[in-house]
Amino acid sequence: MKHKNRRLSQAMLFILLFGIVSLFSDMTHEGASSIRGAYFSLLGASAGAIGFVSGLGEMIGYSMRYVFGRLTDKTKRYWPMTIAGYVLDVLAVPALALVGEHGWVWACLLLVIQRMGKAIKKPAKDTIMSFAASQEGVGKSFGIQEVLDQIGAFLGPVLLYLVLLFQTQGSTFQSYAACFAVLAVPGAITLILLLVTRRKFPNPEQFEPSPKTYIPFRMKREFILYIAGISLFAFGFIDYSIIIMHVSRTYTRLASGLAETSSLVNTGTLPLLYAGAMLVDAAAALLFGLLYDKKGVKALVWSTVISAPFAIFVFSFRSVPALLLGIALWGIGMGAQESILKAAVTNMVPKDSRATGYGIFECSFGIFWFLGSWLLGVLYDISVPAMVAVSVAAQLAAIPLYLRSAK
Repeated sequence: MKHKNRRLSQAMLFILLFGIVSLFSDMTHEGASSIRGAYFSLLGASAGAIGFVSGLGEMIGYSMRYVFGRLTDKTKRYWPMTIAGYVLDVLAVPALALVGEHGWVWACLLLVIQRMGKAIKKPAKDTIMSFAASQEGVGKSFGIQEVLDQIGAFLGPVLLYLVLLFQTQGSTFQSYAACFAVLAVPGAITLILLLVTRRKFPNPEQFEPSPKTYIPFRMKREFILYIAGISLFAFGFIDYSIIIMHVSRTYTRLASGLAETSSLVNTGTLPLLYAGAMLVDAAAALLFGLLYDKKGVKALVWSTVISAPFAIFVFSFRSVPALLLGIALWGIGMGAQESILKAAVTNMVPKDSRATGYGIFECSFGIFWFLGSWLLGVLYDISVPAMVAVSVAAQLAAIPLYLRSAK
């Protein structure tokens, strides 16, 4: 009996290698995300300031992607743009270890620099990924990459948990600074593996055949409706910095009075909450990525319905089970966002203009993420129930637009 050749295609090998690069990259910046909100609060930043800076970083990180997307399409220099962005992205994180005990302004500046690195790399990175993904199924391919991303996003917070566990001397500030310094290791591995991947696949655009005639990019009705839907989603999706700030203020204060809480939520275990969210993110990305290949944008409707109520459980209850459920639902929203949103752009935008399409999509996403993060951060200081209501309503309002874009 003859066995079929099951060797990986070159396109899938590229997807996996690039996914491993993303794994170590996510170890670096998602590890930082697991404690950044608590760290900024420790440095003296208010909830409004954290929401503003987190949103500003996302706005810069997303809005500038339109500029770099256009530049990438014009120059076709996919690898130089990707590498330059990665360098800024992974170096800005360990630099957070160098800010002083009251240096929240410097920490905010490094956050903006890190987001600028993402702005430079993302259109080029997503575009060369889409070339390979077009040969293997876009939903599945971006889902696989997101799974590898989130393995890194799980390992990063776990690494920081271990650092905090063994960092028994010094202040909380010194412990957090040590965490950011340790993240220089996966950051360096990211850059090494990225150069290895470039050496093996210097021309990834060859994976997808070019159209016989040039197809100019046009803002079609379905794309406009889709952009409007994801913008509402971004507006209502609360940044994790605000979530972890709320947890650090609420649950760690309760720890002294509640044995149950003290055993599950304290300063040392905060990274594990984010690690758990990233595991859910990974599973959701693959599941909804595969569902996208079968059902299209409608898969995003299901993920939004499931994840939209996360703020109710995180902010409206002082219960550890409710908190864990809320963070899990937040992870589902993130996973679907990372896989389906990118896959949909691949199908809606022609190859020669795809970096521009990604840039437009991510520019709008980032502007509304900024506006939402700022407003929701301010509302947190004024009225938590109002913040929760705005968050859930904005995400659910995106569903009709998703459905119309799929027609």
